[in-house]
Amino acid sequence: MFRIPRPFAHHPHPVEIIRQFTPNWFTVTMGTGVLALALNLFPWPVPGLHVLAAGIWRANIGLFALCTLLYAARWIIFPQAAARIFSHPVMPMFLGAIPMGLVTIINGFLAFGIADYGARAVAIAQILWWVDAVLAAGIGLLVPYLMFTRQEHSMESMTAVWLLPIVACEVTAASGGLLAPHLADPVAAAHLVFICYVFWALSVPLAMGILVILFLRLVLHKLPKRDMAVSTWLALGPLGTGALGLLVLGQDAPTILGAVGMGEIGAVARGIGVVGGLIIWGYGAWWLVMAAAVTLSYVRDGLPFNMGWWGFTFPLGVFTLATLNLATQTGMAAFSVIGAGLVLALAGFWLTVATQTLVGAYKGHLFAAPCLSKAAALSPETGLPAE
Repeated sequence: MFRIPRPFAHHPHPVEIIRQFTPNWFTVTMGTGVLALALNLFPWPVPGLHVLAAGIWRANIGLFALCTLLYAARWIIFPQAAARIFSHPVMPMFLGAIPMGLVTIINGFLAFGIADYGARAVAIAQILWWVDAVLAAGIGLLVPYLMFTRQEHSMESMTAVWLLPIVACEVTAASGGLLAPHLADPVAAAHLVFICYVFWALSVPLAMGILVILFLRLVLHKLPKRDMAVSTWLALGPLGTGALGLLVLGQDAPTILGAVGMGEIGAVARGIGVVGGLIIWGYGAWWLVMAAAVTLSYVRDGLPFNMGWWGFTFPLGVFTLATLNLATQTGMAAFSVIGAGLVLALAGFWLTVATQTLVGAYKGHLFAAPCLSKAAALSPETGLPAE
């Protein structure tokens, strides 16, 4: 007789799920949230697509809340196990996924929430944006400091995962560019624009430097191991978000800065947004083609599923958003066509990765913290470390 296996059968005790919960699960919220935003911007009308996108965004709020609850519980119940993350060479990078996942919710309040909640949606987005800004800046400084002082790294082991804590600030900057036009106070809106340019600068130049090192690493040491194969797609993230940040900050800059007597600066910002966005988008297109080619080279030998597969979604998603924004600001139909194709590709990636993740989460084997690989397992009876 067919029997449905019990949930989390991979672990002896359900509490082990909490002990093994790592911040890379927030990449699920990143990929899911950016899918909702991309579907909402599909360049041609599709019946029911906005409703579907809004539903995905609302589901993502619950998903982010669940991830936050589980990760907070890990720090409360197993603080020593949770603290091991700071010495691990890879897992701390995924702390950057927390503010980036939150950004998709903030942007959703502007894209979907205003229709239902009015000004309250803007107020909620504004509060969450400042929380996100503190998280992004803190993680963007803390993780590199740990890399300098506590962790062991080498050129050969380096991957694009290094970008994750760095990119969070520019994601926050792009989100602020979307929020600023909704603020009633013109001075507050102008100040937010200026702050967002600083956040953009906290991220993009450093990310560009990491991409140079990544290129050199790939030339000297070739492709990373199969379990890190999808990391190549992460290079697309800072370029897509870097272009998007310049575009959204410049789009409303003439109006926002004009209201405080800085209209000329606003006009310059708009020009820099379009030209700079085009240049960075072109750089991103190179990495997109290269990432696809690299992935195909892995597929021939088999590509095992792991949580890193969520790297297919958010980087492609932000590049898609930048493409669709270029279509709007330049009026070039080619960007609309490319953007539509990227939305469809993003949806296909998301369906594939989400299905695999649901199966792996149910079985429990995806809940595995590499920084605990040498730690004792939990007792099935007590749910406490067996040691």
